[in-house]
Amino acid sequence: MEEIEIKFLDIRRSELEKKLTELGAKKIADFHYRRIVFDFPDFRLDKNSSWLRLRDEGDKVTFTFKQRLGANIRDSLSGDEGMYERETVVRDFDAMRDILLKAGFIEKMYQENKRTRYLLDGVECDIDTWPLLPPYLEIEGKKWNEVYTIAEKLGFKREEAKVFSTNQIYRLNGLDDRNYTKLTFNEQIERTENRF
Repeated sequence: MEEIEIKFLDIRRSELEKKLTELGAKKIADFHYRRIVFDFPDFRLDKNSSWLRLRDEGDKVTFTFKQRLGANIRDSLSGDEGMYERETVVRDFDAMRDILLKAGFIEKMYQENKRTRYLLDGVECDIDTWPLLPPYLEIEGKKWNEVYTIAEKLGFKREEAKVFSTNQIYRLNGLDDRNYTKLTFNEQIERTENRF
């Protein structure tokens, strides 16, 4: 299933939230996510621009396979053609973690982020905050034209939209989140082996 989302960097959060409110967006909630990204010991998922993510969203736990689409997207900041995503809800974060470790996967990294979600015309508008990054806007919907329509309502230009992953945003900021085994707001532990 294709993930239909665009991102806008360098946002002014207070102005954006004011604009969302003026347009009639409904604030859904503030979230604090924790996630573990898994791979095989030889990092074969990463080599294929993909990963397994176990995420505690507070009200539910999701397990997801994600893969960036496009030529040579693993090492590039351009040529991204979107994302394949397949997700399911699981009951227990710790039990699923143990199952994956027993099946031979390794914990590639532990991360957290904060998200403020608004709903505007049925489209999710998320203000995402990650450790070591400035906040950015992610707009996700069911059709490409609707996410671009919402972006334009918010005053963004279509050509400024980024169709990429948070990893690519880290790299734009001179970092690679894959080089951290733990990346939280309070603690960042850099990988000592198998650096990317």
